[in-house]
Amino acid sequence: MNTKNTFNPFRRLHFYAAWFITPLLLTLTISGIGFLFYPEVENNIYKMEFFGQSDIKEMQSVDEAIKEIGDKFEGYTVSKISLMDEPYNNRVTIINDKGDSRYIFLDSNNQIVASQNTKYTYSNFMRNFHSSLFTESTFIRYLVELTACWAVFLIVSGIYMTFKKKLLVNKSKKGTNTFKFQKIHAIFGLAIAIPLIVIVVTGLPWSVFMGSHISQFGAEHPELGRTELRYNPPQSDVDEIPWATRSISQPASNHDNHHHSSNTYTNIPGQQTLEGIMKESQNENIPRPYSIVYPSDETGVFTVSKGSNTGVTGLDVSPYEETTAYFDQYSGKLIAKINFDDYGIIGKWFTWGIPLHEGHLFGVANKIINLVVCIAFLVAIALGFASWMKRAKFDNLDLPKRVNKPWSIGLIITLLILGILMPLFGISILVIFIIESILYYSKKNNYA
Repeated sequence: MNTKNTFNPFRRLHFYAAWFITPLLLTLTISGIGFLFYPEVENNIYKMEFFGQSDIKEMQSVDEAIKEIGDKFEGYTVSKISLMDEPYNNRVTIINDKGDSRYIFLDSNNQIVASQNTKYTYSNFMRNFHSSLFTESTFIRYLVELTACWAVFLIVSGIYMTFKKKLLVNKSKKGTNTFKFQKIHAIFGLAIAIPLIVIVVTGLPWSVFMGSHISQFGAEHPELGRTELRYNPPQSDVDEIPWATRSISQPASNHDNHHHSSNTYTNIPGQQTLEGIMKESQNENIPRPYSIVYPSDETGVFTVSKGSNTGVTGLDVSPYEETTAYFDQYSGKLIAKINFDDYGIIGKWFTWGIPLHEGHLFGVANKIINLVVCIAFLVAIALGFASWMKRAKFDNLDLPKRVNKPWSIGLIITLLILGILMPLFGISILVIFIIESILYYSKKNNYA
């Protein structure tokens, strides 16, 4: 097997991939660092919302507070309430027909303290920046996912070239810094290879292509993904419901003799009060913090959930504490309850993976490790370009030249494996393979 034939395609793909995806890689890394510390940031910039008290000292019930919110915010409908543990204020989420949503904060007396536009909270702002560059465009989300996939290839190809060029054992020529930059670049890459791949892979559940297929696979194979419970499609899109049960259909309430024409969430005749659902949740040993999602119609249920990946400051719990319970909206009786132990292997893996990716699976240490990996990755990128700039000249950019020979079997197998594991990456490699084949045969014919 020819050495150049094996090494050169890796080098070409590594080099050009680095050039094309680095802008998005920098964006994803920097926004990821910003999102990593969102609880600490929000605890400091939203002190009034999270911990403040209203001037009204009179105690009122949660249901009275919900009614007050409905009267005060005309055109909005209450969709859920997050009952927080001390010292956080409870948080009510309201939405309108245009899709706009707000958080309403209630103090210890269930009096309104403040409200927020959910779109512009720090956590949601950074999440939108990280996932779609503020565009909320599906196309951009595809590019973000493709960038993450190519980041895995950069790691794999970088490891291969590090050992192929013997960067760790060879010594640089006297008076040159190019090799030193390459060697340091390689060392940084090797040091963060495994944790960086873990961070990338645990972020894929949110991806628009691979994430949706993983979710569908889990739904079609309940023994691997979600639970065995099978119901009608869910009627509410709720971020606070744990990932593993977010797509699980809600069971229907027994609504005999409760038919009516109302299409609201909170005033269906015969509907249980929030206080009643809170009491039932306590009877089922579901402690705070948790969210109560209102029924979406007269056949819906109250959904009580504790999640490890809510994206809400003060609401996350350990994966082992995840619970999703469904209560009949009229009788208040528990219909079904799903715990972490009920998840399949895919559900459990992502229940662990998402908080690991976000940096709160095992406390401050998780944040520090993620931060160090992200910073080291930024340094590795800078060193990689610095090593190229050191040897590049204005009249000769020293770009990796194409060797006019077929790709090696080892390279093809590596790309095939990565392409199967990451389909979007596989599609992009197929396009590159077609272009490379055209260049190969056109140049070969010119020599004929």
